This record gives sequence, C-alpha cells and structure tokens, in this order.
Amino acid sequence: MMGRSPLLRTGSLRPENLGQHALAMIGNVCFSIFVVGVLIFTIIAATYEPEDPLFHPSDKISTFLTSNSNATFESDNTVLKTGEDFMAANQTAFNAFINISDVADNAEFASSTGTDCGGEVGKAIDCKDPEVFHTMMRAAIEKFKDIHFYRFGKPVRGSDDNNCDMAWRFRPKEGKTASLYKDYRRFVISKAENCSLSVTDIGEYHSGVNARKRKPKKQAVFEKEGQQGEVGALPVVGEMVNDSLPVVESEAAFKNGKYLYYAGGGDRCKSMNHYLWSFLCALGEAQYLNRTLIMDLSICLSSMYTKTGQNEEGKDFRFYFDFELLKEEASVLDQLQFWTDWNKWQRKDRLSLHLVEDFRVTPMKLKDLKDTLVIRKFGTVEPDNYWYRVCEGEAESVIQRPWHMLWKSRRLMDIVSAIASRLNWDYDSVHIVRGEKTMNKELWPNLDRDTSPDSLLTTLKDKIDEGRNLYIATNEPDKSFFDPLKDKYTTHFLDEYKDLWAENSEWSSETTKLNNGAPVEFDGYMRISVDTEVFLRGKKQLETFNDLTSDCKDGVNTCSTSSS
Repeated sequence: MMGRSPLLRTGSLRPENLGQHALAMIGNVCFSIFVVGVLIFTIIAATYEPEDPLFHPSDKISTFLTSNSNATFESDNTVLKTGEDFMAANQTAFNAFINISDVADNAEFASSTGTDCGGEVGKAIDCKDPEVFHTMMRAAIEKFKDIHFYRFGKPVRGSDDNNCDMAWRFRPKEGKTASLYKDYRRFVISKAENCSLSVTDIGEYHSGVNARKRKPKKQAVFEKEGQQGEVGALPVVGEMVNDSLPVVESEAAFKNGKYLYYAGGGDRCKSMNHYLWSFLCALGEAQYLNRTLIMDLSICLSSMYTKTGQNEEGKDFRFYFDFELLKEEASVLDQLQFWTDWNKWQRKDRLSLHLVEDFRVTPMKLKDLKDTLVIRKFGTVEPDNYWYRVCEGEAESVIQRPWHMLWKSRRLMDIVSAIASRLNWDYDSVHIVRGEKTMNKELWPNLDRDTSPDSLLTTLKDKIDEGRNLYIATNEPDKSFFDPLKDKYTTHFLDEYKDLWAENSEWSSETTKLNNGAPVEFDGYMRISVDTEVFLRGKKQLETFNDLTSDCKDGVNTCSTSSS
C-alpha cells in the first residue's frame, strides 16, 4: 500500500476541508475586486467634470433641440428655443388681415362732401376725422407691403398741427411663428383745396409715441372692419410690458397657498441653456404638485457671455425672458417677497415646512404632502446637485417642462422687430461662425473654416439673388472680412443698429428702471439672442456652419439650409 501524499497529511488540506478553502479564496477575490472598484469609483467621482447637458443631451433634450420648428445654433453661441418657437401659427385665424380694399380711399370722402376746402388748407389736421384715419391706413398698407395688418388703433395728435400718430398690430407675410408685433408711427398729413388728404411722410419704427398704449388685459380678439379674427391671447411685441413682481393679496391667501422652493445647487453661473433646462424642471414640478414656485429673479450670467470673461451676478431674469407672460400663465413668486411674508406669518399661522435633501425623492412621492412649503435642498457635489436631476429617471415621463410659458424678453424682441422693420421685413440672412466650427461640405463645397471672402461670394451667388438685403449673423469681429460681398448685396450686421440699445434708447430706459436706476449692459447673451432672431426672420436663411459636437442627422433646420 502506497503512503499518503504529504499534502494530505496536513490537516488544512484534508479532503473534508477543501470546500471551505475554496469558498474562502473566492470570498477574498470578490472582496478585493470590490475594494478596487470602490477605489476606481472614488477617483472618478473626485475628478469628474460633467458635460453641459445641452451639448451631450439625453433623448428628450435631443428631440427638443433638433425639432424642425426653427433653426438653432448648437454651440456656446446657441440661444435655446423658447415658447414662441413652438407656437405654431393658426393660419386660418391669421387670414383675417386688413386689405387695402377694406379701407375707403380719399376720392370716396371727397365726393361725399362736395365742399370747397380752400379755407381749411393750413389749419390743424383733425386726427379724429374718419377721413384722416382711412388715409393713414391706406398709406401704411401701401408702404409696408411685406407685412399683414390685423388692427389699427385710432389716430391721436402728434407733435404738431400737421401730424398724427397711429399704432397697428401686424405679422410679416412670410412669418412662421405665432408672434404678433405692434408698431406706432408719426404721419405727416397735408390737405388740398379739393378736400383730399395725403400722407407726405411716415416716421421711423416707434416714432408715433403718442399712440403707444397699454394693452387691455386678456385682449384676445383683433377686430377688422365688419368681422373679427380670433387669434388667441398672444403676447404682442411692441406693447408696453408690465413685468412688476407679483404679491400675495393677504395673510389668508398666503396661509392657504402651497409653495415649492429649490435651494442651492450647482446650476448657478452655468450656460443659459443649462439654467433653462433646470429652471423649467423646477417649474414643471411645481405645476405637477400644484404649488407656487418661489423664484430667484437674480441670475448669474456665465463668463461665456461677458466682456470681462468672469461670471457676473445680479442679472435680472426679466432682462432675458418675458416675466409678464410667465406670471400670467404660471403661479410664481419672487423669493424676496415670499420670505418677507413667510417670516411675518409662519409662526403665527403655524405654517409647516417639508425638507427634501435627495434629488432621488421623486415628485410623485411629494404629491400628497399637506405642508405649506416644500424645500428641495441641493448639495455641493456635481452633477448630483443640478436641479434638472429631479426630472430624470422615473420622473422624466411624469414632469413636463412648460416650454410654452417661457418666451424671450419682449424688450429684446422689440429690438429684433425694429431691425427687421428698418429692412422692411424684406431681407435674406446667413449665419457665419468663424474658427471653432466646421462647414457643411455638401452645401458649401467651396468653403472651409478659413475661407476667403471670394469663396464665400462664389457660394452665395447661387443661393441669394444679387441686390438683396443680406443680414449676416456672425461671430467675426472684423466686418471688413465681408467687404467683397458689398458688390453683390447690401450687407447688414447687428452693430449697425446699436442705437436701439444705446443710452438714450427705449430699451435702455426700461431696463434701467428695472435695475433700480443703474444702466444695463447689452451683454453677450442679449447680442446672441437678437442676432439669432433677426437671422430667423430672413426670407431665405442659410446656416453655413455646423457644430463639431452635433451629428446633424435631423436635416435641414439645425444642420443645413432653412427657409422661412
């Protein structure tokens, strides 16, 4: 009989102990893998800098950014689409515009009176006279052939005996959005000896300041002589803006209210696109919970939009977005007003507070809370302290961001309207970004990032008719680069219209009042916003460059040519 193996003589390796050793070895290996995994995760978490969600979006953001409603610039120069970009115009309602045939001409009035007006020549024009009204309407319709008129206001006296101011609402004939605009101009009127009236001059955009009125609340119907056209209660660019802060009417109203407040987080001083994606998540949750959202109207403007290259605090939300529309459509309250009322009545009325410190607590779990105030407190670790994380995961299919409630500032859009009006709403536009972009080679085979003006001219000649007004939205600071285009086109750039935001401008006056008397800088984001919107109102729109981070799969609007 052979002797036992030395290995089996040790008690630890006896057959009955082998299974225990195998289990122990497997356990040690698994524990080692776990430790290494934790170490790797810790290193990644400590060094990870998350991408901007708008540049590496989820499916929902991708769908939003690449929708075919309008062209969008996908870069740091991007202006995110807001409510007006998604409001499809009700073309049937907008068909009820005023034609020249709807307005009586001077001959009808002259023949109906049959009197000698020789003694009236040189006297003050009666702006309330129906003949004056019709003369002014006809003159406006004949002069501005690229817009449709939807309502004329009654004329009022201007600055002198021979002029009257009149306002009207309109849309560009080829406009694709639901936006309405308001203009008011000064008309110089003369009366001949045969009683006929004529308009000898029409002033510039918004020159008829005496005709500017505050619109009535819930104005939804635009009248046409003999009929009405229902176009919905749309904000009107050019109307006076009432974006005063809302207040709670009484202690009882405050006590009966329910509120939501987002505290802290890492969204501050990020890009405006990031800010909006997070803000609209908060607004969407407030809507879902049927609570009033407590807003901080003081925005930190990212360094990407500032002249100093530094983040700038203290920018008012109302500089950039239509707060009047927001407060009419949603229940919102400024945080300074809210905390004043809270500190006044919280103890007296025993108002309760529910604190949530984990974004993974879904809105659905908060739906039945009875507390007066729900505070979501966000920490300091990115990206888990981004507000938009609340709307991810399970909540993504429940919380709907209310894009339709957030429109661009009507003060900025009024600058857009003024630029387009100076071009008589009859221009083509091109977007040219130099440097960090790449061209769409299929559309622009002769161009590259360092293209010459001659190559640009060669490419444009087959797309834009010679002699057209051409608005160029660009980040190129040296506008002489485009001088060769002047032989074929009348070129226009944003800075050509800087009087519209200069110190004595209407925009400057109104924003200074908002800013407690301190002048407001027309900053980088405002420039991008206005430049983009003027581009989008061109009759032909040529998007020449594509973002390197965009796959451009969706087609014409975000990646190539779009036309209005």
